Order: sequence, then structure tokens, then C-alpha cells
Amino acid sequence: MKDVWNYLKKSDKPIVLYGMGNGADKIISVCEMYGIKVSGVFSSDSFVRPKTFHGMPVTSYTTAKNTFGDMIVLLSFGTHLPDVIDNVKRISADSELYAPDVPVYGDTLFCADYYERRKDEFESVYNTLADEQSKKVFRETVQYKLTGNIKCLFDCETDEDEVYGAFFSLSGREVYLDLGAYRGDTVLSFCKRAKEWNGIIAVEPDDKTYKKLLSATEHIYNIRCINAAATDRCGEIMFNMGGSRGKGAKEKGKAVKTVSVDSLSISPTYIKMDIEGDEDKAITGAAETIKRCKPKMQIAAYHRSGDLVDIPNQVLSLNKDYEVYLRHNPCLPAWDINYYFV
Repeated sequence: MKDVWNYLKKSDKPIVLYGMGNGADKIISVCEMYGIKVSGVFSSDSFVRPKTFHGMPVTSYTTAKNTFGDMIVLLSFGTHLPDVIDNVKRISADSELYAPDVPVYGDTLFCADYYERRKDEFESVYNTLADEQSKKVFRETVQYKLTGNIKCLFDCETDEDEVYGAFFSLSGREVYLDLGAYRGDTVLSFCKRAKEWNGIIAVEPDDKTYKKLLSATEHIYNIRCINAAATDRCGEIMFNMGGSRGKGAKEKGKAVKTVSVDSLSISPTYIKMDIEGDEDKAITGAAETIKRCKPKMQIAAYHRSGDLVDIPNQVLSLNKDYEVYLRHNPCLPAWDINYYFV
């Protein structure tokens, strides 16, 4: 099966990165593993500075185009901003462009060999999905992860509000548990949609972000904020307070308190999980709650290469009565992909 890495390895065109930072570091690392040469790097005009990245001068797109001519551009950062996505589309219309999939968390690369090894699992999960849009998102996401073709993501995206009209409803009696509450954005979104509720529990491990969560939600009634990491046990872990995607449990960092959902002794009706690759541990730590309460759940499925199959398999092993939906909100690369369990 064709994948983007083998295609790049065989291409004789200059390969140029669009963007710097952690994502570009990961792409360069995979390129080195495949023996793929990266010839240059450019950034958006507003970010161009007299600097180098991995020994290469950072230029503008125009300069890169004049230097390399017919080149392959590798998108090396993530964004949900419409104006940035529009710029990516303009560049892709002018140059051959891919956004290679590298995991936000973990080292397992989603490539053709990986897919072939787990093909039966992918097909099994695909067949459990509850509607045609979920199946389309699944197909297009897999295709994107293999090829790096951003059109696959554009073809299956829906607005965040679409789920509430299709299959996911909120009542005025919800007990909402937000794992990875960040600065309170998702709590505020919940409040706007639900209007009233029986309780909100917001869990966030990062100290600085937690303070912003408290500030953003201080006007909200019946809310409890917990400065901890949601995982499979109570205790402590080392946590990287990096403040970016990819932060989370690490060998080095700061010791933070951990909690499991089951230890909270609550009966949530709605659980949201977006916790930087530790969703599997949080599900384990919520096993009895999921069995007992069957809360509706929104779980991020884009941090690890195996999330598309591992997350639904794990949840359904605890409670087989769920209907399973999958949605992708506008974002590049394949981030903001969520499973919904109803």
C-alpha cells in the first residue's frame, strides 16, 4: 500500500518544510529514518526572521519557491485558524504539498506497514460505527494518515455544533466531567449549550493553565475544579508543563497529583476526555463508572497512532451498549478528531 514516506523517498524533487517547532522536529526525524533529504524550510511571512532551523536558513515561501523551483512542501505545524488554513490551501494549489502524519504522543508511526498489521482491527471498528458520516471520517482519516493528502481531511470535516443536531443532546440535568479542562474553553462551551446543569467537575493538571481555568469559570455555579491529572490511579506522576500539544506525562517534569474517575465517587452523565495521549489510562480509571452509569462520552482520538481502533475497543469492552460516532472538526493536520459514545 502506498504511503507518503515511501513516495517522498522515491521522489527526486527538493523537499522543503513549511513551519518549525516540535512537529517539524518529528518530521525531520522520520525523514532521516527513511533516508529522505530535507533541503530547506520556510515559514509564514509574519514569522520569517534571520534564523536557522536544523542548520537551514528560514525563508519565506516566495524565496523557497525561487530557490528550489518545483518542490514538495511538507506542512509541519498544526492549526485550526481559517486564515492559516486558507494560506495552506493557496500554497497547495501552487506546489505539491503533504502534511505527513506524525503522532502527537508516542513513537509508533502510522504507515503502510502499521496499517497492514492491524487491518482486521481497523475493519472491525469501521463496521461498529453508527452512521455514514462516522464511516466517512474513519475512511478519510486513515487515507490521510497514509498519504499525507490534506484533501482527505477537508472532505470529512464538520462543524463542532453538528453533533448536537445529529445524535448528541444535552439536558438541564447533566453532571459534566471535563478531563483536560485546559483554560475552561470546553466548560464554557458546555454551559452555553446546556444552559443549566446538576454539576460540573473540571480536571486540569497544568498549574498555570489551572489558574486560568479558575479565573474563566469563577462565575459558574455548581462547579468543582481539580488540579490533577486524570489517569488510572490516585497518586503522583511526573508531568511536563510545556503548555503545548504533546505535553503530558513524562519521565521528567514536575510531580502532580493524579486522580481516577472512579475515585471521584460521582455519577457523571457526560464525560469529555482530551488528555494528551493518556485517554487509555483515564478510561481504565473510569471503568466502573462507565459500567455503572453509561455516561455519554466525547474522547479525543488523535494523540496516538492507535487511537482510531484502541479507544472504541476499550470502551466497548466495558459497556457494549454504546452507539459509536466519529467526527473531525476543521483542523490541520488530523487533530480535533473525536469519538462520541452515546
